[in-house]
Amino acid sequence: MVKELDCRKMDCPAPVLETKKCLENDALSHIRVLVDNDAAVENVSRFLTYAGFEVGVESDGAVSIVEGTRDQSDAVKFAAGQSGSDTESPAEENSAKIMVMAASNKFGVGDDELGAKLMINFIKTLKEMGKDLWRLVFVNHGVTLATVDSAVLEDLRALEESGVTILVCGTCLTHLNLMERKAIGQTTNMLDIVTAMQLADKVITL
Repeated sequence: MVKELDCRKMDCPAPVLETKKCLENDALSHIRVLVDNDAAVENVSRFLTYAGFEVGVESDGAVSIVEGTRDQSDAVKFAAGQSGSDTESPAEENSAKIMVMAASNKFGVGDDELGAKLMINFIKTLKEMGKDLWRLVFVNHGVTLATVDSAVLEDLRALEESGVTILVCGTCLTHLNLMERKAIGQTTNMLDIVTAMQLADKVITL
């Protein structure tokens, strides 16, 4: 039996929250989620993948169907709370985890030109945190730092290659018409961001 959720006309993170609630209430092995924006497609697809589904997407240009299938044993584990979208390995659980959240493309308040230069310098210096840097999250106008025009794109790629997870707010990308220009990181939602804040040992907000 296929469970179908209609999450059209819902802003993120509502489609992911509805999908999560559905999977927690029922041990489903087959689900179809209807959405109508690119951020929701990416977020629901990623959530279903973490929940053990094989995911496929069909779209007619206006509505997308995110379809997931998995073994029944994986469905029972998820319903019992044994898996989720931000599960850590034992090694990660035992290490310090610093999350940096950039809510702007400028550092500080005052001179905008100076603030932009300082933010670039900050991103370029983040590698000095070493293995303690765990998550780098971009929200609001901070998402512009993860686009094709970003002056720190290569620095972000180096951080990602070193193991840092980069999350980029899908709602923010959509609002700023930048979804097609995102060049790095995982499109994310507030559920993932709040979960990451709970798991982090320290959160630094810019």
